[in-house]
Amino acid sequence: MLFLGCDHAGFALKEKLAAALSSRGVLVKDLTPKLVAGDDYPDVARAVCLKTLAVKGARGVLVCGSGLGMCIAANKLPGVRAAVLYSDAAAVASRRDNDANVACFGGRTMKARDATRRLALWLSTPFSREARHRRRLKKIAALEKARA
Repeated sequence: MLFLGCDHAGFALKEKLAAALSSRGVLVKDLTPKLVAGDDYPDVARAVCLKTLAVKGARGVLVCGSGLGMCIAANKLPGVRAAVLYSDAAAVASRRDNDANVACFGGRTMKARDATRRLALWLSTPFSREARHRRRLKKIAALEKARA
């Protein structure tokens, strides 16, 4: 299951990503609210991330103007490991090393073909489960508890 959401600045790219996912047979739930002037990306990030955390094995995809605002907002929720997929290498590393469960994209900063390719790489890359990466994820979880 993949939960998807965007703000007004990410709408066009989100639509292209959704179409690409559907053509690959990926089950997608679009949580994008009705877009209105002044919509706020933190609200969308919250909705997508809460659903992603609630469904075992689910992942989320967020799109705003740069991908950065969505990523910052998403990472405020304990258990979310969001990454901006600004390159193919970042897409692979965020899954392999960081077990990222939310991918972020910039509708104003990324071409659709690049974002689509990066999303495919991200979805197909497993977490390595190497001891050093598991150890680091435990430390990230501890940081989340420390700030609560």
